[in-house]
Amino acid sequence: MTIRTILVDDEKLAIQGLQLRLQPHEDVEVIDTCSNGREAIRKIKTEKPDLVFLDIQMPGFDGFSVVKGVMEIEPPLFVFVTAYEEHAIRAFEANAVNYLMKPVDEDKLADTIERVRQRLAEKKSSEDAEQLLDVLAEVAPDRAADFGADTGESADRFEKLINVKDRGQIFRVEVDSIEHIDAAGDYMCIFTGDNSLILRETMKDLERRLDPRKFQRVHRSTIVNLDQVRQVKPHTNGECFLVLDSGAEVKVSRSYRDVVARFVH
Repeated sequence: MTIRTILVDDEKLAIQGLQLRLQPHEDVEVIDTCSNGREAIRKIKTEKPDLVFLDIQMPGFDGFSVVKGVMEIEPPLFVFVTAYEEHAIRAFEANAVNYLMKPVDEDKLADTIERVRQRLAEKKSSEDAEQLLDVLAEVAPDRAADFGADTGESADRFEKLINVKDRGQIFRVEVDSIEHIDAAGDYMCIFTGDNSLILRETMKDLERRLDPRKFQRVHRSTIVNLDQVRQVKPHTNGECFLVLDSGAEVKVSRSYRDVVARFVH
């Protein structure tokens, strides 16, 4: 699989250096470069890349503004590249795959590209599974409804409590109390009705620990506890919002809307 990539930096030498370091990764194809945030937003919307290497500090629209500016589409994966370490937390909050310091270390770049490959593979597997379920729902709706039960998965194998080390303390979180989970790089933000905690774990690993009959992916970076859903609000472009018990609203992207619709009535 070719990873279609855009590089964004207001320094021409930084772009040239990154292009040089990416050359050994044969599956990474640099399809375009941008020198400012406005140009980046336009190119991301038109080219729809898989991956964007994004400088944070640029005149006008900074890197975080670029991420915000493309949220109306299914966004690509982002890797922030910057000389300023203090932006790391915001980068992970923006769901960056990774955060690279200038000058870019080749070993860390290689690790980042491997993370990107894993993320894209997970996304493709999820999309393939959704397409299979959609076909099954059309040709054999009675079998589609029973699909979860036919997998042979017992609820007993899934976690009832999750230990979360956060801010120097260990919290024991009842899984049933979790409203939703947001991915932020290799960190998970776990939201209960009255609290939020940070867990260092990938979404793929955390999903394995949760009962899929209750916890469903509604966005590439969001998992929702369907028992906590109280309302579905239609939105533009085929998207919708789920209103949870606490009043929080979670966007459901078009890719996951049909899957969620089978569970939320």
